[in-house]
Amino acid sequence: MRREPLPLSEFQLVASLRATLRQFLRVSEHAARRHGLTQQRYLLLLMIKGAPDGSQRSTVTELSERLQVAQSTVTELVARAEQVDLVTREPSPRDRRVVHFSLTPEGERRLEAVLLELRSERERLARMVGAFAEAEHIGEAGGEAGG
Repeated sequence: MRREPLPLSEFQLVASLRATLRQFLRVSEHAARRHGLTQQRYLLLLMIKGAPDGSQRSTVTELSERLQVAQSTVTELVARAEQVDLVTREPSPRDRRVVHFSLTPEGERRLEAVLLELRSERERLARMVGAFAEAEHIGEAGGEAGG
């Protein structure tokens, strides 16, 4: 069975979304650098502070899952962040094999500075994603009506 080719507008929409995402990542990298953080350290601090359970702390396993990297990579990232006083570790009171990582005051300061600097970029990205979702919804509705 032969299928219809995708419309040019779909390619344009996806290309625009990807360009916006890439621009956001580039701007984020520059902002992190201005505040003395590598992109990886910025993401590490963000994932710790922004823990889904609201605890503002994370374990190696949680960070590995959220960052989508190997546990050995997280262990190295955390060790380097600890050396420069951005992260602190605390053994779990329930299970001494588990270590919780949280931000030091310096880690908090730098992370907050980057987030404040990127606020308008996040808003721009959110608008683009919203427009993309709306266009996808309209495209799906149009496809259903025509099909």
